[in-house]
Amino acid sequence: MRQTIIDASQLELNDKVVAIKRVVKVVKGGSNVRFTALVVVGDGNGHVGAGLGKAKEVPEAIRKGKEDAMKHLVEIKLDENNSIPHDLIGKYGSSNVLLKRAPEGTGIIAGGPARIVCELAGIRNIRTKSLGSNNKQNVVLATLQGLTNVKSPEEVAAARGKSVAEILG
Repeated sequence: MRQTIIDASQLELNDKVVAIKRVVKVVKGGSNVRFTALVVVGDGNGHVGAGLGKAKEVPEAIRKGKEDAMKHLVEIKLDENNSIPHDLIGKYGSSNVLLKRAPEGTGIIAGGPARIVCELAGIRNIRTKSLGSNNKQNVVLATLQGLTNVKSPEEVAAARGKSVAEILG
């Protein structure tokens, strides 16, 4: 699912922290406290990625998460009104995210983690619904998986051996 296709050094990336978890491991001498940060990066122009960083300090975990997200950037196909070309469901683990295209002026109708992914990807008009598990990490990854599976009308026409006009009806 996760594939590196973009060189992050050429893009102007923004990042947002989706979740920070405090993880405690109990050992013989007491307990080890660490932090896990889920970070999403995107350029607002069809490129977005998510990453997980783990460290003893919160800022270090966020930095590592941002680096991981830059390694996993993907490109998303948008239509003329900054929405997706067709409806689909993204799946990751037990999380399912329904992604529906929307006309101009709708805005981003999405819950927390899915909204952050859509905003940083540059999507301006979309409706989403989180189905199944609402674990933030799985919702982010399900949204990304769904967005990477979006096909443009040109790709569908080429695969079926038809013209774009026939596909769009």
